[in-house]
Amino acid sequence: MEIISQSPVATVVFLFILATSIYAFYANPTLLRKLMLHPFSIHRNRKLYGLLSSGFAHADWNHLLFNSFTFFFFAFELERIIGHWQFAVVYFGGLFLSDISTIIKYKNNTGYYSLGASGAISAVLFSYILFLPLTKIYLFIIPIGIPAYIFAGLYLSYCYVAAKKAADHINHDAHFWGALAGVVITVLLMPKVIAHFLEQVLR
Repeated sequence: MEIISQSPVATVVFLFILATSIYAFYANPTLLRKLMLHPFSIHRNRKLYGLLSSGFAHADWNHLLFNSFTFFFFAFELERIIGHWQFAVVYFGGLFLSDISTIIKYKNNTGYYSLGASGAISAVLFSYILFLPLTKIYLFIIPIGIPAYIFAGLYLSYCYVAAKKAADHINHDAHFWGALAGVVITVLLMPKVIAHFLEQVLR
């Protein structure tokens, strides 16, 4: 109850992601196709709802669990830090802005689809890092915690290189632009966070 009262927006988003994804996995697999982001259709002013719906469904359990863990560890705390409507702006702003490059890149590709909340969650993560840059972030393959601000640089570098190679089926463009969107939106909402971030990192 404390989590719900302090982070109601994050709670609703989290439950909706879980419910939509699990329902699609077990009860209605064809729903995933309908919820996906389809740049070709959006470019032609069709299926615009995909800009939103694609952020609440996932391709498989690994995709869902990874995003859910990241959301759980950072989103609820971020909402307590910045406020309810501010969190909503970061999350949904990150969701929409992270898809722009994908739409431009694949606007003429009829066979390209994308789904998942990764862009929005990247926005949440990087917004969180602005406030708590010294927080240790642990990766599955590295047992030692990495300071969040160092992780941020590594993450952006990896996403940029991976997006250029396009060697897998992960939308690294959404991760990259979602992260940057989270930073920009947070700074616009709370300009003093820049000084706070620098003070924490440089002290």
